[in-house]
Amino acid sequence: MRNSILLAPQPTTKRIADLDGPDFYPTPKWATYALIENEKFDGDIWESACGNGAMSEVLNQTKSNVISSDLYDRGYGTSGVNFIESNTKSDNIITNPPFHSAEPFVHSASKNANKKFALLLRLAFLEGAKRQNTIFSKFPPSTVWIFSERITFYPQNSIVKGSGTTAYAWFVWDKDHSGHSNVRWLPTGIKKKYS
Repeated sequence: MRNSILLAPQPTTKRIADLDGPDFYPTPKWATYALIENEKFDGDIWESACGNGAMSEVLNQTKSNVISSDLYDRGYGTSGVNFIESNTKSDNIITNPPFHSAEPFVHSASKNANKKFALLLRLAFLEGAKRQNTIFSKFPPSTVWIFSERITFYPQNSIVKGSGTTAYAWFVWDKDHSGHSNVRWLPTGIKKKYS
């Protein structure tokens, strides 16, 4: 029994927050398609942690004008933009925030999005007394889109293999929504369709 525990499959890649650096794990394109095929956005979209443009390139396929920025210069969008401290408004904000900055990104997006904002977050973001008191009790998401297929985040230029062990969801806040949050599951097959 003890040996079977030691031989259990291990995660192929462990995402570790780089608290002193850029914490850069590009978003697989299929994960962005999963959002835009199931959630509609009217007006401009600001991708506020655009990295190398992986998410922005998919968002550019919508009918929306996409503005891309990042704190770091990765050769895409406008660099040097600190989204957490920004007061720039946009109709919509869609991003995968740095691992260690999810809560500040939610607070900044709630101020700066005129219509909707969507953040790609760990499903476990739903947990926690602090988030309950500072986010969910004050402005709960309109919809939480849970991935039925696992997303694996890899550092840029690494070999893509295996599958992740962390559950993710798109958390969408709609300024026109009132009432309870909707929990929905994204359909299967999107990963295969766009990978």
